[in-house]
Amino acid sequence: MHINITDSEKGNNKGSSAQLVHYLDKENRMSEDAKLELWFNGSRVDVPSYEVKMNLDSNIAKLCRDDAKFFLINISPSQKEIAHLKTIYDEQQLEQQLKAYAIKVMDEYARNFKRPGIESHRDLLWYGKLEHYRYYGFKDPEVIQGLMKVGEVKPGEQLHLQVIVSRKDISNRSKLSPMNKSRGRNLEHSKKVGEFDRSAFKNSGERVFDQVFDFKRGLAETFEYANAQKNGSLKIRLAMEDKLRAVNQQKEHARDRIQPVKSFEPIPKQHSFLDMLLAKSEYDPISMKPGKKKRKRRKGQQPEHGQGLS
Repeated sequence: MHINITDSEKGNNKGSSAQLVHYLDKENRMSEDAKLELWFNGSRVDVPSYEVKMNLDSNIAKLCRDDAKFFLINISPSQKEIAHLKTIYDEQQLEQQLKAYAIKVMDEYARNFKRPGIESHRDLLWYGKLEHYRYYGFKDPEVIQGLMKVGEVKPGEQLHLQVIVSRKDISNRSKLSPMNKSRGRNLEHSKKVGEFDRSAFKNSGERVFDQVFDFKRGLAETFEYANAQKNGSLKIRLAMEDKLRAVNQQKEHARDRIQPVKSFEPIPKQHSFLDMLLAKSEYDPISMKPGKKKRKRRKGQQPEHGQGLS
């Protein structure tokens, strides 16, 4: 699960949201299907683009010209996670479930500020868009090597969600910045904008996915492991490798303890003494009287009296 928050430097989010809203409508413009993919939030699934832009651009009270006005949250399940969901839901159900999951992610986003009054998605002004495809950009290795062109569709499962969330809460009173790195160290600053731990937020989004969809995630597939390998110190990376080895050893020991089930022959049916007496036997002591046993004549031996003469 990849969850990323775009900051002001990369997201060009210091002005109107019109450009971003227009960009995220690209699939509606490119698709020949008459069905449009509208925006959704915690209460609606049919929000038109002009309403998204209007509400975001009007929720900027007391923000300066150079302040971020909104943030973009990218929620991208891996191809393995999408394949897992496809074993549970059909296409329509899968899209509905992903939208419901996005609402839970926004609950985690709100709670991560650790700020009174900001406790769920209902305290935020946000809109989400479900996208089905990804496209090659000029920075992709395939484009640089000349194998693909900018704008061509990427292969594989690319279903993902984009969420635009206002810098101000739903009441247009409180500033909320996920780019705040104080994490409680600067109490006065945290009271104004709320503390936010982006790593904890990404971890919580991953945890919610695993719980909601019963996804069995290996340690090497977790954000915790990837973050340790990318940003952790040598000590943290070594500790994570030790943890991974311990997990793998536990799995091996568990497999060794599982013994193959022995197949037992069925227990013969118990018969009473009367059943055995009444049962038809191949041996009949009356009709099968023992006869005289013929002795084999040796070569040159004369037959006994009364045998072999007529």
